[in-house]
Amino acid sequence: MASENSDPRRRLTATAVKLLVAGGFGVGKTTMVGSVSEVPPLRTEELLTSASEGVDDLAGVEAKSTTTVALDFGRITISPELILYLFGTPGQDRFWFMWDELATGALGAVVLADTRRLESCFPAVDFFERRGLPFVVGVNCFDGAHRYGTEEVRAALDVDPTVPMLLCDARDRESTKQVLVTLIQHVMRNAELLPAGR
Repeated sequence: MASENSDPRRRLTATAVKLLVAGGFGVGKTTMVGSVSEVPPLRTEELLTSASEGVDDLAGVEAKSTTTVALDFGRITISPELILYLFGTPGQDRFWFMWDELATGALGAVVLADTRRLESCFPAVDFFERRGLPFVVGVNCFDGAHRYGTEEVRAALDVDPTVPMLLCDARDRESTKQVLVTLIQHVMRNAELLPAGR
């Protein structure tokens, strides 16, 4: 006899939640998705070539040799009833046209920030603020980078006090999970604030 969990009808009742991981070039989006995905993540990384010289700003990430050209994708099963689909956005300006498509159907987003190049996350913050999509800011703590407190980063980004902000390490599964838990809680709080029927 098949177990309850192997019943295909049961699997069809799972709620799938789409979340985005966004931010500038080289902030750790691919790393974050990969650190927590239960399946081998889909990555669309390509080698940086001489054709990107003068186009991609490598200041602060000079050792970076690849770039996401479309998206990253990962999956996390929270329970038989809830599955999270993570979509990492491309970071360079020339691929931002894809953000609208990736944001369709998303319930919330993580904006990753790199304090060495804080200006690179402004477009992501603006993108989600304009669309009214709930987001949290994860300040990715890179080795050797100066550590700033979350309130210092909040002030520099001019992010609303209601937007959760936390320090994280995109390489660490537990740290990434905490960022995602914070995002889900923020999304749920925002849903409760919406007027009935919306």
